[in-house]
Amino acid sequence: MKKNGKRFEIACYRNKVVSWRNKLEKDIDEVLQTHTVFTNVSKGQVAKKDDLIKAFGTEDQTEISKEILAKGELQVSDKERHSALDSMFKDVATTVADKCVNPETKRPYPVSMIEKAMKDVHFSVKPNRNAKQQALDVIPQLKTVMPLERAEMRLRVFVNDKKAKKLRETVVKLATKVESEIWNDASLNLICLIDPGKYREIDELIRSETKGTGVLELLNLKEITEGDEVLE
Repeated sequence: MKKNGKRFEIACYRNKVVSWRNKLEKDIDEVLQTHTVFTNVSKGQVAKKDDLIKAFGTEDQTEISKEILAKGELQVSDKERHSALDSMFKDVATTVADKCVNPETKRPYPVSMIEKAMKDVHFSVKPNRNAKQQALDVIPQLKTVMPLERAEMRLRVFVNDKKAKKLRETVVKLATKVESEIWNDASLNLICLIDPGKYREIDELIRSETKGTGVLELLNLKEITEGDEVLE
């Protein structure tokens, strides 16, 4: 950034800058390669102490780095910019796939199908917004080209196995809410809500760990009215 007629630069991990600006990354050491402020990073030219004080009113380079992170312009090559946009596009599609289902089949869509639909509606990624915010933006657009509803799945998990307690811990971590939990000796009967994108993982977990004796039953979908809930 330019200040007081001088140019100041910092060396940072580009993929972390957006996370820092969106307050997703809290540790500045994960963002900065060094706490040194430069006049030219590529040439290794370090900013003079007097210039820092005149421009920022302090010589604390960490605090100055924070200001540059907040207000400075991120320099990226065309290749890096294209790669970052592609990555964000996939992140948005993955978020939609995790949070939505096909209301006709009651099952989530593959991420690849969501990506294709996003291209069909000419969705453009906004680098200054995170994937969750953009997923909320694109869902109404996707509904114009495919059956799509935001929803949570209500599942019943029944396990009559010595691994029930261990499986219960894993399923609860994957669930968004546990609605009921009944134990009968070593048998577990659990009803919970999950994001659609977690269904396959839980299904495979129950099948593999119980050797087919466990039961995973889809009870229904709990539809989420637009505006009632924020993607988390």
